[in-house]
Amino acid sequence: MIAAPDRTPLPREFFDRPVLDVAPDLLGRILVRTTPDGPIALRLTEVEAYDGPNDPGSHAYRGRTARNDVMFGPPGHVYVYFTYGMWHCMNLVCGPEGRASAVLLRAGEITEGVELARKRRLSARYDKELAKGPARLATALGVGRALDGTDACAAEGSPLTLLTGIPVHPDQVRNGPRTGVAGAGGVHPWRFWIADDPTVSPYRAHTPRRRRT
Repeated sequence: MIAAPDRTPLPREFFDRPVLDVAPDLLGRILVRTTPDGPIALRLTEVEAYDGPNDPGSHAYRGRTARNDVMFGPPGHVYVYFTYGMWHCMNLVCGPEGRASAVLLRAGEITEGVELARKRRLSARYDKELAKGPARLATALGVGRALDGTDACAAEGSPLTLLTGIPVHPDQVRNGPRTGVAGAGGVHPWRFWIADDPTVSPYRAHTPRRRRT
């Protein structure tokens, strides 16, 4: 008999740990997005860790800015950024307050509110593609900059909440280079995913963007 996912919200202490401990431990957890049209639940299947001042790939590597302010704490809050002038991506802040680190949510399986996610992701051919990639995940959940700074540990009334779910056994966790990260930050094997899960996004090395002439 398969156990039902634990609906208990994750406590702030879960996120108040080193980012490389939190990231793989997020796999199998349930993210609930509450909307006026109803809830959408997503089981996390792929994430990436970003370790602030120790990580050239992190938005916080060069210090605090208006854009990355949420990354500096407190843990358990949501950091949302806009990229390529088109997409939003969602992260969960972790580690002690004042030291910026976060986990990018790269992919997941929509387990509740599939119809709502389909309406936001009309280009998805199959349900396994609804949240297959960080921009697709944010789009499927209706996450934008307005949710930057949301407390994901506030169970009552929060538009985003992390639930315990069913943690993945370590034997099923894989890790490798982060997707699309350039330079020194690209060598870290800090992307974690569930082995053989169909919702995990394909790995892509960084490709420099060409300027239009």
